[in-house]
Amino acid sequence: MGTRTTSTTRNTSAGAAIVGNRGTSDGPGPEVMDAATLIGDAVVNANDEDLGKVEAIMLDVQSGRIAYAVLSFGGFMGMGTKLFAIPWSALTLDTEEKRFILDVPKEKLENAPGFDKDHWPAMADQRWATDLHTYYDVAPYWEDELSATTTRDPRTSAGAATKDKTAY
Repeated sequence: MGTRTTSTTRNTSAGAAIVGNRGTSDGPGPEVMDAATLIGDAVVNANDEDLGKVEAIMLDVQSGRIAYAVLSFGGFMGMGTKLFAIPWSALTLDTEEKRFILDVPKEKLENAPGFDKDHWPAMADQRWATDLHTYYDVAPYWEDELSATTTRDPRTSAGAATKDKTAY
């Protein structure tokens, strides 16, 4: 049996912050979790208003990092439901309530760029992704990948990060 501690601090990484019970336990979580266990989790704002639920978790395959949670909001019985890509770092996992917190007013989400289940945006489009991160006032997750000793390699189409060998 492990010990439990409570934490309410925000991560400095591009990951989702965690609040609630944390510490050593007999199994995974909350720092490392099966993404499937998070699908269907409720999302609320700081005023405890219902913002929807997590429909999908999108992985940036090249970096191996979670890029977005796809949030469903509105509609009735699946009709008229709007989907939103939410930068992963804009979310806070509340382990005690088993839900996510997105610290935006409900109106901001209602006015956010969204999409429907048949017309997803090109999530790999850097301009779209940058605009989305700006809308939610969080740094793009790929910027955290770069450190002071890392530079972009202009020879690759994706501008992949490579170590600056002069820093050694």
